[in-house]
Parts: sequence; structure tokens; C-alpha cells
Amino acid sequence: QVQLVESGGGLVQAGGSLRLSCAASGRTISNYAMGWFRQAPGKDREFVATIGRAPGITAYTDSVKGRFTISRDNAKNTAYLQMNSLKPEDTAVYYCAAGLFPRLQVSEYGYWGQGTQVTVSS
Repeated sequence: QVQLVESGGGLVQAGGSLRLSCAASGRTISNYAMGWFRQAPGKDREFVATIGRAPGITAYTDSVKGRFTISRDNAKNTAYLQMNSLKPEDTAVYYCAAGLFPRLQVSEYGYWGQGTQVTVSS
């Protein structure tokens, strides 16, 4: 079992930055691909970014490319999502997830955190 806890969310003005952290316990994240997803009110949970177990394997949804960066520190058993140039449409609950492969689908991830709220004001 992997337990995931997100932190770093909050309220920020448009154009600002936040860094989300996903601290894992129970097992080392080096055995997993890590993903970030988000869910806005009334909408389905959607893929944001993923990073594979091997170095250099990352993928992003088009709307965050060039603004968000996913990374991992296996020594700290933590994954990160650096979010720059935030927009009001980025407002959502952000979830960290662990899975075997760096896929885009919610169903590919077996372990989830409880989420952290990100609110971007205009």
C-alpha cells in the first residue's frame, strides 16, 4: 500500500505560482509512475501531468504545457507539481496518484491522495 498526502495548495492571483507536493509513505515511489490530476466543481477528474519511473519520461495535458512542471525526488519519496502563470481556469482540487505506468487515464492509477485545493483569482 502507498499512502499519498498532497500539500501546497492555496489561493493565488492570476499569474502567480504554487508548488504542490505529494509525500508518499508505505512504499517507495521509485517503483511507481506518479501523476497529478485535477477536478473542478461539476466536472470530471482530468489528467494534468505524469512522470515515469525512468528519468525524462513526462507528459502534460495541453492546457498546462509550458506552465507546469512535474518532478520527483525518490530520496524524499515525494513528487511535485510546479505551477507557474496560473489562470483562473486552473482552479480545482488537485490530486496526486501512483500507478505502474505514466498513463493519462484515471483508471491507470491505483493509489490516490485526498487532494489539495488550488484557487486562482482573476
